[in-house]
Amino acid sequence: MSRPDADPAFPSSRHVLEADCERCPALADARECISWGTGSLEASVFVVGEAPGAGNPDAERWRGGNWTGMAYTARHSGRRIRRTLAAVGFADDAYYTNAVKCFPADPQDPTTNREPTAAERTACRPHLERELECVSPTVILATGRHATQTVLEADGDSLDGFLETVLEPRRSERFDCWLLPMLHPAYRDVWVGRLGHDVESYLAALGETLAELCADSR
Repeated sequence: MSRPDADPAFPSSRHVLEADCERCPALADARECISWGTGSLEASVFVVGEAPGAGNPDAERWRGGNWTGMAYTARHSGRRIRRTLAAVGFADDAYYTNAVKCFPADPQDPTTNREPTAAERTACRPHLERELECVSPTVILATGRHATQTVLEADGDSLDGFLETVLEPRRSERFDCWLLPMLHPAYRDVWVGRLGHDVESYLAALGETLAELCADSR
């Protein structure tokens, strides 16, 4: 395994689906760019986050998706999720996207984000479904509750409790692949103990599960 704190390769490809989408007026007003998915269309692992962060327009390498239009590139969660995929051996076999493609700005502080509304997740879901059809992954790796809930809803299912689903694969009939929920990278260190893991054993379990699911598809 690579070091968990090593800088992974930066995904440079950006897959634009609807350049001028305005399905959500509040999101369209707040965004700089739509953060479409990044990475290889041949990837086995399809990483889904909640929504892009505000980002840093002055940063050279890790500026956020709201400024570049690239998913999961923010300095904090984006960097950590790519380090996680590198640590478990899937750095070069992952596609990164978000359940909601536009930055959901907090009306009280436009530099920070709020949770996407259910209506915004529903409006953006066709974009996610199209990405999944284009990539046809082996595993959807949903990071956090909102991403997991969005994928389940697209599959005609629902989420009753999130922590119970983490690292527990379930088959998605709609997308003909596995869904594997994981802790959101921003909250991993807070919640990992609730799963009976420390960070090292959690990463090991994540890597083993991904490897088994991808091996079974061959």
